[in-house]
Amino acid sequence: MNISQHNVIYETVLSPRGNLLVNQHIYSGNPLDRGDAERRDEQFLVHASEHSSSRFLLFKNQEILITRSSKPDVTWLSRKDLEGMRISEPVFLGILESVYYFAVDNIDEECSLTGFENSEFIDLRSLTDIVDHSEASMAAQGKAQLDWHKRNGFCGVCGANTVMKRGGQVRQCSRCSSFNYARTDSVVIMIIYSGDWCLLGQTRGRSTDKTRYSVLAGFVEQGESIEEAVAREVMEEAGVSVKNVRYHSSQPWPFPSNLMIGCYGEASSTNIKMDNEEMQDIRWFHRDEIARSLQGLNDSLTLPGPIAIAHHLIKSWVEGTLHQIDES
Repeated sequence: MNISQHNVIYETVLSPRGNLLVNQHIYSGNPLDRGDAERRDEQFLVHASEHSSSRFLLFKNQEILITRSSKPDVTWLSRKDLEGMRISEPVFLGILESVYYFAVDNIDEECSLTGFENSEFIDLRSLTDIVDHSEASMAAQGKAQLDWHKRNGFCGVCGANTVMKRGGQVRQCSRCSSFNYARTDSVVIMIIYSGDWCLLGQTRGRSTDKTRYSVLAGFVEQGESIEEAVAREVMEEAGVSVKNVRYHSSQPWPFPSNLMIGCYGEASSTNIKMDNEEMQDIRWFHRDEIARSLQGLNDSLTLPGPIAIAHHLIKSWVEGTLHQIDES
């Protein structure tokens, strides 16, 4: 079988400005062609998953297999490497340079890594410290899709078993034939400012570190725009009204499967009326105070790390570059 006959090479060009990939975050920058045309041929994808050139990400308990070496890296397995393992049905990730990539779950209680003694399973958050954006994004895609399949084995309409279709993009009911498409939950995450002050908060029960603050965030509800979701969440959590809400950038967040929609906006009121049930604390912080924290010089304020879009929203505000994307 000639796998390459179905392939269309997709090249990702990463440049800082002037294209759709401006303000790229960790877990974005996926270089794979998701193979929409190939997904229409179920039998072809079965053959592709059995081909010797195809490569697989292996997960277990939502952790991914990596190889520890002088340069730790994601462990890409061949079909032969998976022989003898009990694995889930392969989820098709996409194509790159004629190679077909998949993700599978190891469903054995004991996972033998014979021949891969330098490999281990690690959390996806830890992965970002040792691999580049492209591999982290492919791993994020694999984790999110495998987790979605675990949660959707039964039909939401009639309760019957569902089966994977289109390489894992959808599940179809075995009884009523209804389709359930893999979902991503949209979350607005926003930095709200008033002059040289910005609004940061602590979600109740999220952390025991009393110095840790972040920007506000919340799920987009049905029947509202992104801008309306920003205004509603800030009002609900902080009692602060906002204006001039603008989009900044977005980040896939595979915990379990969210799209973080980064925004910024101006406060049109500054008096805080906090939701005590959801929030532990909300405060206005001065730009200088936050700048010292980003430089590691402020022990009284701990901010999110670079893995999170929250870090970059805060940093962009401190540096005065929030509007940079508008000027591209």
